[in-house]
Amino acid sequence: MPVEAGDPTEASVQTGHASEYSRKNPFPATVVQNSVMTGPQSEKETRHIELSLMGSGIQYLPGDSAGIQPDNPPQAVDAVLQGLGLTGDENVTDFYGGSLTSRAALTTWLMIGKLATSTVRGWAKFTGNAELNTLVLPDNKKGFEDYLWGREFIDLLMEYPAKLEDPQLIFKLLPRLAPRLYSISSSQCLHPEAVDLSVRVVTYESLGRTRFGVCSGGLAMRVAVGSKLPIFIHSNQLFRLPTDLDAPVIMVGPGTGVAPFRAYLEHKQAGQGRWPMWLFFGEQRESQDFLYKDEMNAWLKSGVLQRLDTAFSRDQKEKIYVQQRIREQSAELWQWLDRGAYFYVCGDSQRMAPDVEAALLDAIATHSGKGAEFATQYLAEMKKQKRYLRDVY
Repeated sequence: MPVEAGDPTEASVQTGHASEYSRKNPFPATVVQNSVMTGPQSEKETRHIELSLMGSGIQYLPGDSAGIQPDNPPQAVDAVLQGLGLTGDENVTDFYGGSLTSRAALTTWLMIGKLATSTVRGWAKFTGNAELNTLVLPDNKKGFEDYLWGREFIDLLMEYPAKLEDPQLIFKLLPRLAPRLYSISSSQCLHPEAVDLSVRVVTYESLGRTRFGVCSGGLAMRVAVGSKLPIFIHSNQLFRLPTDLDAPVIMVGPGTGVAPFRAYLEHKQAGQGRWPMWLFFGEQRESQDFLYKDEMNAWLKSGVLQRLDTAFSRDQKEKIYVQQRIREQSAELWQWLDRGAYFYVCGDSQRMAPDVEAALLDAIATHSGKGAEFATQYLAEMKKQKRYLRDVY
């Protein structure tokens, strides 16, 4: 799953030189592959995307992310222009003083998808609409939050229409369209001139319409093989493989949380370390949603991967998730930790990551024989030693 990039440190990685490409100057990577990994009966759409870095000099390490600057879809831009009473040809000035058209600004610079609180407040002030101004009052926090959910800028314009006489106001009304970061799912030691991404296409129903994530939806519907995709590398020093090449590695990555761990496994396959590796992977249905299944089984057979525990939540009456598998294997998991294993978690921060941490604490408390207080201290020490690492969103 992606996160938005603020002003991260973009790096080519620690190889003694920096690439000329960055967030402000992304590299136009050629799309080599853009294919659906999930089955036709899956409730999700997850894509494997391969991008060529040929000639860029870009370098990265397992754990890093690729930043992509999304564009708003043309039909959404047309609708907003119409709602604002603009033609799209008006001249406006961007955040840095550059000149461009209102259409270009709404396509590449400004967020017209997910509705921001600042946009609603700004529109309420601009229109002077009494109902809208009541909605944004501080004592109406719950009602305001409910209104924002599932709405886009076009919904606001349709419900509270007004003509925008000064097109430059779009830069005050709308937030900056930020890049999205996707965990890299390849090792450059196996793919010297390429980078792979694993992208879940975000879709949801709201106000009678199907909505798409601005970046994942664009990757799914508007980025064809052979086209160019501007990218940069975001270095993540806090999600690296152990420098001890023999240290055991436990990885928990349900869904597209598996992406960085595919990179870890490729790195080991390329001979960069001897780490014993254990992966917990979860999804809805094995037949439809087992991402990189053939690769995982091949790595098990070859010894790159020592253990693979899966949890397919919809394949039985009672839903099973990765945290249940951790509890089932807690005795052996403690043995790995007692040998100095590093524990990595990637994916959902709201439910999965806390549930996994609770299962991890229970495993330490039970199988160390020293109880909950010791488990809390042990986990705190793991964090201090950078043996417990999370990349959650």
